[in-house]
Amino acid sequence: MIIMSQQKSWTGHLLALFTVSVWGTTFISTKVLLRSFTPVEILLIRFVLGFAALTVVRPRRLHLQSRSHEWYFVGAGLTGCMLYYLMENVSLSYSTASNVGVIVSSAPLFTALFTAICFRERLRPSFFLGFCAAIAGIGLISFGGGDAVRVNPIGDVLALIGAIAWGVYSVLCRKLSEYNYPTLEMTRHIFFYGVLFMLPVAWLQGFSPAPAALCQPVNLLNLAFLSFCASALCFVTWNTAVKRIGAIRASVYIYLSPVITVVCAALFLSEHITRRSLLGTILVVLGLLLSEGRAPRKKERNDPWSKVSEKN
Repeated sequence: MIIMSQQKSWTGHLLALFTVSVWGTTFISTKVLLRSFTPVEILLIRFVLGFAALTVVRPRRLHLQSRSHEWYFVGAGLTGCMLYYLMENVSLSYSTASNVGVIVSSAPLFTALFTAICFRERLRPSFFLGFCAAIAGIGLISFGGGDAVRVNPIGDVLALIGAIAWGVYSVLCRKLSEYNYPTLEMTRHIFFYGVLFMLPVAWLQGFSPAPAALCQPVNLLNLAFLSFCASALCFVTWNTAVKRIGAIRASVYIYLSPVITVVCAALFLSEHITRRSLLGTILVVLGLLLSEGRAPRKKERNDPWSKVSEKN
C-alpha cells in the first residue's frame, strides 16, 4: 500500500510538471495566432476543439452522483476555462507582459488560501517562504530585460482576478476529485460550461475568424497544439495531478511556467538568458522545493462543503 501510494504521488508530480511545461510553451503558439485572430477567437476555438476531442475519446455521458454537484462543474468552467484565460489575455491590453506574468503566478497562493478555508487545512510557514522566493525569482525573470516596474491599475487588477479565478478552479477540482468522477468525463463537462460562458463574450466582441486564416497550415498547427495538447490533454493531466497530490502541491508547479517560457524563448526565438533570469530561475526552483515539502495537515476530517454536497 505504501509503495502504491508513493507511485501515485510521484505520478501526480510528474503530471503537474508535464502540464506546466506544456502551458509554459503556449505563448509561442498564441503569439503566432494573434497575427490572424483576436484573443477571444483563439480562446473559443481552442476550447471548442478541445471539448470535441474529449467527446470523441470518451463519448460516455457523465452521471452525477448528486444534482448539487452540477454547480461545482459550472463554477469550474467559469473560473478555469473562461475567467482565467480571458482575464489574462485582456489584462495584456492594459498592462505589461512582465506585470501580468508576475501577478498571474500568484495563483498558488490563492489556491492555498482557498483550500485552507474550504477544507480546513493548515498551511506551513515554508509554503509562504517558498511563495516569496518564487515570486522574487519570477520578478527577476519578468523584469530581467531592464523593464521598469510600472503600476497599471486596470490591467494589474484583471490579472489578479485571473489568479484568483485559477485558485477557485483548483479548489473546485479538488472537491470534485473526492467524488471519484472519471477524469476525462469530468474535464469534458467542465469544458462544456467553459464554452457556454465564452459564447456571449465572443458574440459581444464580434467573433468572426477569417476562413482564409483558418486554412493556413501554420495557424492550423498552432490551433491544434493549443486545442488538443494544451487544452484537452493538459486539463486532463492537471486534474489527475490534483486528484493525486492535492490542489496546493499541484498548483506550486505554476511557479515554473515563467522559467519554461524563458527557456523556450531562448530555444525558439533566439532570446538570450541573462544573469538575472538565471538567478530568478534558481529562486523559483528553491521556492518550489520549499512550497512542496510535506502535504499540509487537516484540522478536521469534515469540510464545510460536505453537508451541502450530500443534499438532493
